Amino acid sequence: MDNWDEIRTAFQVARLGTVSGAAEVLGVHHATVIRHIDALEGRLGIKLFQRHARGYTATEAGQDLLRVAQATDEQFQQLAGRIKGRGNDMTGELVITSLAGLSPLLAPALTAFQLEHSDLVLRYLTGERLFRLEYGEAHVAIRAGAAPEEPDNVVQPFFRQAYGLYAAKSYADRMGLPDGSDGFAGHAFVGPDDALMRAPFNIWLRQMVDEEAIRFRSSESSALELAVVEGAGIGFLPLWEAARHDDLLEIMPPQESWQVPMWLVTHVDLHRTAKVQTLLSWLKQQARGWGSEGLHA
Repeated sequence: MDNWDEIRTAFQVARLGTVSGAAEVLGVHHATVIRHIDALEGRLGIKLFQRHARGYTATEAGQDLLRVAQATDEQFQQLAGRIKGRGNDMTGELVITSLAGLSPLLAPALTAFQLEHSDLVLRYLTGERLFRLEYGEAHVAIRAGAAPEEPDNVVQPFFRQAYGLYAAKSYADRMGLPDGSDGFAGHAFVGPDDALMRAPFNIWLRQMVDEEAIRFRSSESSALELAVVEGAGIGFLPLWEAARHDDLLEIMPPQESWQVPMWLVTHVDLHRTAKVQTLLSWLKQQARGWGSEGLHA
């Protein structure tokens, strides 16, 4: 296709349904929008839109064009994200992603980093999905579990998150405490809803207690931690999280086999940029101060 402007115009008309809406988004006169649509339909020899009093509705051919143009537009946006991260100064955007459960550790560290580099716009994105570094969706990813193996990524060890088995004092007052793993019978536990979750501590828990003993379940780690703190049952917490609650009782000492490795992941195209290198150094420095309770490798 020779004219991307016409396709982009058609994309906005299909997305918004009106010529005026597309003209406003594109910053052009509405007559330009109509001219682009007419020229594109003439070149393709097919109607892309049905015109009516309320605006424009995409035909089947128009819907096909919308899907292709939307994917292309998203790729341009991702490319722009990668280009923005390639500068050698400490300005523009810097995008970091991690699981939401790490935000109590990372948000203070990232806040301090941004305050030292006030010209940066720092975006901290959390969620279960893997943001695609190759498309510039993030500049630095913090990932848990086995070492990531995506091609063209630079993977560095970050820290090993240590876990302990705890119960709230309110639970102990109500149910008593087990004497090690031999005394788990009759107790209630808190655990992930997904029995196949591969975290080492979850595998251990499923091996040690009956499934029906896991009385409180959730797909969200923060909900599980709150359930333990509120006395719903015995469960695992990161050591740094447990240290924030005075009324938690340790059921068993932390085991090395429960630890979860964390990784710093960057794309090879952005790894050597000033922003990324400065952030990586900062995060590694901050991680050394996150406690000595078996947290690090």
